[in-house]
Amino acid sequence: MVSVTRAVFGDLPLGAGTVEKFQLQSDQLRVDIISWGCTITALEVKDRQGRASDLVLGFAELEGYLQKQPYFGAVVGRVANRIAKGTFTLDGKEYQLAINNGPNSLHGGVRGFDKVLWTPQVLSNGVEFSRVSPDGEEGYPGELKAWVTYTLDGGELVINYRAQASQTTPVNLTNHSYFNLAGQGSPNIYDHEVTIEADAFLPVDETLIPTGEVAPVQGTAFDLRKAVELGKHLQEFHMNGFDHNFCLKGSKEKRLCARVHHAGSGRVLEVYTTQPGVQFYTGNFLDGTLKGKSGAVYPKHSGFCLETQNWPDAVNQPHFPPVLLKPGEEYDHTTWFKFSVA
Repeated sequence: MVSVTRAVFGDLPLGAGTVEKFQLQSDQLRVDIISWGCTITALEVKDRQGRASDLVLGFAELEGYLQKQPYFGAVVGRVANRIAKGTFTLDGKEYQLAINNGPNSLHGGVRGFDKVLWTPQVLSNGVEFSRVSPDGEEGYPGELKAWVTYTLDGGELVINYRAQASQTTPVNLTNHSYFNLAGQGSPNIYDHEVTIEADAFLPVDETLIPTGEVAPVQGTAFDLRKAVELGKHLQEFHMNGFDHNFCLKGSKEKRLCARVHHAGSGRVLEVYTTQPGVQFYTGNFLDGTLKGKSGAVYPKHSGFCLETQNWPDAVNQPHFPPVLLKPGEEYDHTTWFKFSVA
């Protein structure tokens, strides 16, 4: 059984609308999602002792999400991740997007899908959010209708993304939750054991754009096919952290893409997806300046993201999986976050 309750979370400034919070609860999970950016604001899971902790970084109040902050819990789009120099060419026409991350465009631009109010509809086991992204929004061509659905099934949070376009446009939607399986507010994720089911990854340039090479993980720091303890691994390879796309097997079927185990609590997160990639990000840019829930501060490496996605800059790299959505087609991807105790 899943219960869904609905409440007011806060009011946007200047009468721009009311943000609602939807609480989804099963016997194993409790998830709070708000209509601003389809943002997951809390996710409570029990440890092996039966003690529940909130595992996602974020804020208790709406004001926290309206300030400059690193996409905590939000759905990002129209195109997640980076587009080189914020430009691409479609049918001979060049499009220029906002440059908001070094020389590149990141996560849909200045006012992406994370910074808008979505229209909610309550379901028996979850909530569906929808919005229409107008033609030309953030520089993207064509009107895009988008639906993001969150449902609970026991210990599993399921996120489905659908979209339809009035003209050809790149589309790449993901959720940008930052997890800490020890509980949000814990100082780091070094004691997390990480496995990523990928034989290849995308090396990046100094601005974090893929070079175009699809590199085997074999014999590199990116070989996470067997579990590694994150802190030791980063030390061993003298790494600042991960912020890389891992290339998954290229089918549209549901498959395991990553597993994270926290021995201290016994919590396990398994991520399954239909997407061709996952960005593994270890919170390298967190710096402890944001005040989170329950007085938490979020220093570097205090949370990790597993952003299931198409590959970054795919619109400019023809040998990457196709990222263009054409009129009459439907974009339809699903990601499963499965929580358990080991």
